[in-house]
Amino acid sequence: MKELELYKLWLENATEDPDLIDELKSIEGDEEAIKDRFYRDLEFGTGGLRGVIGAGSYRLNIYTIRRATQGLADYVNGAFKDEDKAVAIAYDSRIKSDVFAKEAARVLAGNGIKAYIYPELMPTPMLSWAVRSLKCKAGIVCTASHNPAKYNGYKAYGADGCQMTIEAADIVLAAIEKVPMFGGAKLVEFDEGLKSGMIEYIGQDTIDSYLNKVAEQQIHPEITPKSGLKVVYTPLNGTGNKPVRAILKKIGISDVTVVPEQEYPDGNFPTCPFPNPEIKEALQKGLELCQTVHPDLLLATDPDCDRVGIAVPDGKGDYVLFSGNEVGALLLEYICRERIALGTMPDRPVAVKSIVSTAIASAIAKEYGVELRDVLTGFKFIGEQIGYLEAAGEDYRYIFGFEESYGYLAGSYVRDKDAVVGSMMICEMAAFYRSKGISLLDAREAMYKKYGNYYHGIANFVCEGAAGMAEMAALMQRLHAEPFSEIAGYKVVGLADYMKKTDTDLTTGKTSAIELPKSDVIQFRLENGASVIIRPSGTEPKVKAYYTTVAPTHDEAKALSEKIAADFKTKLGF
Repeated sequence: MKELELYKLWLENATEDPDLIDELKSIEGDEEAIKDRFYRDLEFGTGGLRGVIGAGSYRLNIYTIRRATQGLADYVNGAFKDEDKAVAIAYDSRIKSDVFAKEAARVLAGNGIKAYIYPELMPTPMLSWAVRSLKCKAGIVCTASHNPAKYNGYKAYGADGCQMTIEAADIVLAAIEKVPMFGGAKLVEFDEGLKSGMIEYIGQDTIDSYLNKVAEQQIHPEITPKSGLKVVYTPLNGTGNKPVRAILKKIGISDVTVVPEQEYPDGNFPTCPFPNPEIKEALQKGLELCQTVHPDLLLATDPDCDRVGIAVPDGKGDYVLFSGNEVGALLLEYICRERIALGTMPDRPVAVKSIVSTAIASAIAKEYGVELRDVLTGFKFIGEQIGYLEAAGEDYRYIFGFEESYGYLAGSYVRDKDAVVGSMMICEMAAFYRSKGISLLDAREAMYKKYGNYYHGIANFVCEGAAGMAEMAALMQRLHAEPFSEIAGYKVVGLADYMKKTDTDLTTGKTSAIELPKSDVIQFRLENGASVIIRPSGTEPKVKAYYTTVAPTHDEAKALSEKIAADFKTKLGF
């Protein structure tokens, strides 16, 4: 069916949501606008669905949510024969997240699957916890993480509390494709579902048990209550406000000032168009408040509270932001060193990071005798490693996992990055160093002095719309076929092609196999020890490039990174 036919079909059938009809009427006769909404379906993958909120098959709305949930319900009913099947649901502060969550619950109940749903917005890691603690067969969270306000999403989780595997997502996708957009989903009224018990609100006991598990990850619980640590915190109008403040209070950090403009849920994100703690502009209100409050630490969690960013005093009256790589590396060293000192480090400890995250972690892991596992980008792959350990009865060996994109997890109680435990561990680490007369800035400099000055840069090349998706695919295809032999005048001496699953030493010609799932990722290793990794984003219409450089000083490493990034951008044609 072509775009115009689909447009007419939606105009006739999408009548349950007046917003959609208004939008459809407003684009009548606009071929480009119609094409953009109907040229394809939202793609269901291991990250579920993510897209712009609005009318059409390539938008997120109650109909695409119902269709996806019907496919998920068919998967659950087909894969599990238990009579008492259940799925947990959470949602964030985004526009219509609560509506989409309730629609998902209606469909599950209509298919004989019990839906456990949180009574208010909750962080994504608390969905992972609900799946595991309530022994559900799957989970759903309505969120678009740190994307701009026009986006929303639908993440699907497996029974292990991890984002859905490739195999399971493929089965769900096949089931979705059999479901008609209109009338294809089985539904019950939400209130009827509550009365019958097929929909049930998740209780306070589940929330409390989650916070208790987070608190158990402390290494020095005696430090925080007497540290005098002063914190400014912003939930960026998202889900972190209650649980982050609750955990900080629980561990004895009471001097917490919340950024007032960003305290309460607001899916329009009026003070930060990009509610991403990786971006300085998102932290601007917090940084302004720091000039009045003068805290030891600024914490910022993204809308679904699975990522956390920080800023610390620079000693000159201003505040400096730390990257996700720096925080991850600092936490890894803190956990390793202090657990060994206390005698709480397990035998054969394991840490996990993504392939695009800092190489300094390898040096830290080696220093403390920790096995460091590299996995593909996506925290589900870190969760998968915890699952492998758990299957062997050894999940206690897992000590920490992180991604450069500000995602951290200490402990195996959930299988996703968790900004609640991340915030707690960062505060504990800051309090510990404070008790020794050391700032986090000092700790960072000591780390670089010990292991080398690693600098990490990231570039995003946006490819919007139908043409952009084709451009992304063509670019990656070209790089797989004809990889660069030099970047910024530095010879490429190693090439890892994760699509071909081969890693080649170009100086010797020796090729080894990559023991990871096939993925559209390429890594260029340069003769000066630098590396460049490129991959298309799994959740946004853009290509991401990651630059790693090492030099005697921070400034030299940064300058080298910028030189490589500029040439790489030119080579890509952006």
